[in-house]
Amino acid sequence: MIRMASYNIQYGKGKDDLFDLPRIVGELGEQDLIALQEVERNCPRSGHVDQPEEIAALLPDHYWVFCPGVDAHSPSNDPKARHTRWEYGNMVLSRWPILTCTNHVLPRLALVNQFHQQRALIETVIATPEGPLRFCSVHLDHVSTDTRMPQVELMEGLLHSHAIRGSGYGGAPDFSWAPMDPPEMPADMVVMGDMNFSPAGAEYTRLFGDIAGSLGRTNRAGGFADAFVAAGHAEDAFPTIDAARIGQVKIDHCFLSARLAPFVRSASVDADAVGSDHQPIFVSLDLAAAQA
Repeated sequence: MIRMASYNIQYGKGKDDLFDLPRIVGELGEQDLIALQEVERNCPRSGHVDQPEEIAALLPDHYWVFCPGVDAHSPSNDPKARHTRWEYGNMVLSRWPILTCTNHVLPRLALVNQFHQQRALIETVIATPEGPLRFCSVHLDHVSTDTRMPQVELMEGLLHSHAIRGSGYGGAPDFSWAPMDPPEMPADMVVMGDMNFSPAGAEYTRLFGDIAGSLGRTNRAGGFADAFVAAGHAEDAFPTIDAARIGQVKIDHCFLSARLAPFVRSASVDADAVGSDHQPIFVSLDLAAAQA
């Protein structure tokens, strides 16, 4: 059984306005694969802390990668730290080796009246005991459907384009360039993160089809499945944020290759977590049964 979690950690800031990375890691519990969003380093608001390094130190048995969506100069009064970058983005931690990592910079529309940031999706290939698995951490734009839909379409495209794209390196082996065999690019994919849309949104309909009356969702064969629905829950069960701007809604999700849906064993939200403005989500997947 593979235990997976996702948490938008709001750069470490909890509901009590305290910055507490150990609290966040404690709320995640024992997980095999973890997707984090809003992780940063060298930012004044979070004390110029290198959050990826600190989180990794709290989970010493996990491999990890961090990829920024935002990468900008961060002024410092320390003359020894002239080349300091504010990096803000996503992180993946894994109990097993991360064979490859690709940072997909998502489409962005420049706006005039709203602040927003460059968003990204980390696509990793994990060497699980049951074979390689694509595991992704994503953070989509918060402003509107208009800014998110191109990002949703790219995310959906990644599901199907693995064979065309291949891994980060490959083709004919050339050990003068790469000291190991090219890794496999598996078809199976899990993407977790803060997607900033609810099941009532047009983005959800884009991925899972519209509602055909009493027949329910017109889910497309070969597309994504919602892990919470696969676990037997309603689409909008378990809100993951309570914000004045959008209300109490579920905007953090776990989507996976439709083939894996029958092997989802549980999905839940920790409604009591206080380490961020979001609630962490948890999914268990019987990948061994899926590969049997």
